[in-house]
Amino acid sequence: MTQAEIKLCSLLLQEHFGEIVEKIGVHLIRTGSQPLRVIAHDTGTSLDQVKKALCVLIQHNLVIYQVHKRGVVEYEAQCSRVLRMLRYPRYIYTTKTLYSDTGELIVEELLLNGKMTMSAVVKKVADRLTETMEDGKTMDYAEVSNTFVRLADTHFVQRCPLVPATENSDPGPPPPAPTLVINEKDMYLVPKLSLIGKGKRRRSSDEDAAGEPKAKRPKHTTDNKEPIPDDGIYWQVNLDRFHQHFRDQAIVSAVANRMDQTSSEIVRTMLRMSEITTPSSAPFTQPLSSNEIFRSLPVGYNISKQVLDQYLTLLADDPLEFVGKSGDSGGGMYVINLHKALTSLATATLESVVQERFGSRCARIFRLVLQKKHLEQKQEIPKTPDHAPSRTFYLYTVNVLSAARMLLHRCYKSIANLIERRQFETKENKRLLEKSQRVEAIIASMQATGAEEAQLQEIEEMITAPERQQLETLKRNVNKLDASEIQVDETIFLLESYIESTMKKQ
Repeated sequence: MTQAEIKLCSLLLQEHFGEIVEKIGVHLIRTGSQPLRVIAHDTGTSLDQVKKALCVLIQHNLVIYQVHKRGVVEYEAQCSRVLRMLRYPRYIYTTKTLYSDTGELIVEELLLNGKMTMSAVVKKVADRLTETMEDGKTMDYAEVSNTFVRLADTHFVQRCPLVPATENSDPGPPPPAPTLVINEKDMYLVPKLSLIGKGKRRRSSDEDAAGEPKAKRPKHTTDNKEPIPDDGIYWQVNLDRFHQHFRDQAIVSAVANRMDQTSSEIVRTMLRMSEITTPSSAPFTQPLSSNEIFRSLPVGYNISKQVLDQYLTLLADDPLEFVGKSGDSGGGMYVINLHKALTSLATATLESVVQERFGSRCARIFRLVLQKKHLEQKQEIPKTPDHAPSRTFYLYTVNVLSAARMLLHRCYKSIANLIERRQFETKENKRLLEKSQRVEAIIASMQATGAEEAQLQEIEEMITAPERQQLETLKRNVNKLDASEIQVDETIFLLESYIESTMKKQ
């Protein structure tokens, strides 16, 4: 674990969960697994605060626990999972493009809460969507539930491990910590729920839905509450499935840039056919016949079977070898070489960095050494048999794996710097931001009560022209920093995927 990664984890934990959770999380990242009392002693934090911090970290899959033979429970931080918080906006935006606003809010709620039951997610999302609708319109629970089922069917969300029923029924003393298990075939099994209802709009804190003052509301006892239909069945976002989607999109874009749109659509079809059948860590997709690919092409994509075969042959003969031929049955069997595709994408990233940092001449040398594997400097070939330095060949090569790791380390440092700069910009303008938020809240409140335009204009003038210009500059700077974070994280994703694929292959 490098210092750059630890610093980035610290910034992310503090930004999302506050100082106490950040202190406990970073301590576990630095020290490895530790029991509860040791964590409390070493961090100088009370047991109660450590317990609460660990609950938050476990809820968000950032810490795991393990029971040792002597009954001691030790907690261990998942640094790689902490770093995934960088990618939350990308997960949410991807779901929006695939499953519209409903899918976006489902994934957002699961990421914000770590783990939730399906019924709780459906109700919360329906309420949030109803808030954005025109008066008189509401969102049905059934519609949100259908989107949730589609997300589970495509493995973007999955069930969390549960305590086995035998452990609950054991009459003996309870274990120090529960053992959570999940059957792989049940990971995407959606419980049969008949969620009937519509989303509700939030009322003011003083009145309930019937318009009665808060003090007059009858108190409801907890005994009258209906049992939750899916109590104990929790769901979480399947980050590996999103990473598989990002990888596939990168491969499709690379093929489109190298060849044409038709080639990329054929590769997209092959990847889509392999989404569920091929594990995210596999070096190849499952073999697909030419006939299967032809039948699975998008409706309205008018190319003949003969043209498809020609494109598949061109793809298989391409030097990058993104597509390979694995047999002749069914009109020809084809696979996508995922490892070679990731290697090519990572290498292209390294080439672009060399070009930007050292110029076009260095980029040409770098590219040539990559292409030829080993090269010596241009020189006279000596005839003497000795090994004098002046008469010895020195071969040069590029260690792509080592270079990728070095660039990944620099990317972590870059993102940490971007986050610190964004926090500095926000802190420097804290008072102005608070004033702007107060003015916006007053305007929204007055609009709700039907205030006149002149009154609203008077409130808006509380922020002077120089202050408004300062706010615009701040907004522009923060947007640039946010965009830069996302761009650097795209590079991080490619490099991490390549390194992980290479290590598994070795």
